[in-house]
Amino acid sequence: MYIVVGLGNPGKEYAATRHNIGFIFLDYLADKYRFTFKGTKWQAETVKDLSWGYPVLFVKPQTYMNLSGAAVRAIADFYQVDSSRIIVIHDDLDLPLGRTKIMINRGSGGHNGIRSLIDHLGGNDFVRIRIGIGRPDNLERVSDFVLSRFGQEEAEKVMEEFNRLEAGVRLVMEEGLSVAMNRINSEKL
Repeated sequence: MYIVVGLGNPGKEYAATRHNIGFIFLDYLADKYRFTFKGTKWQAETVKDLSWGYPVLFVKPQTYMNLSGAAVRAIADFYQVDSSRIIVIHDDLDLPLGRTKIMINRGSGGHNGIRSLIDHLGGNDFVRIRIGIGRPDNLERVSDFVLSRFGQEEAEKVMEEFNRLEAGVRLVMEEGLSVAMNRINSEKL
């Protein structure tokens, strides 16, 4: 079994923000494959699904971004899933809007959700799929930018990228990390 984690913050005020792109992606999959997230004892919404032909546990931590590692660790321990079989989808300021990159064994890059995962999982050997949200101009603070909502054109571009993102997640599971990284990371927009 793989665990696919979308990072975000719980609550309506954060629902459609750039920082919640991991939640937005998992909601996209839930709509596409008609599954429903449910609350759990691990401070996360989860659903196990077989739409891809094998079991995948989709997880949306409800601990707020900075503490998401605690929920993911509890779930991984319960299901006895090694951290190398955890795929985390999160926003990235250093990538252009809609650009996707797959990576492993890197630091947090200043992302507090990733820092929490590294701390709680005891390492960085989980797969990270970074989705570009762009970077604000110099006049806008980063914290305000990541908590802002996508404009209509931006949201459309992100939704178009979700097909590629889904393909990347599936490639990691079906053909391995190297194949997924070579194919997804080298694709031009």
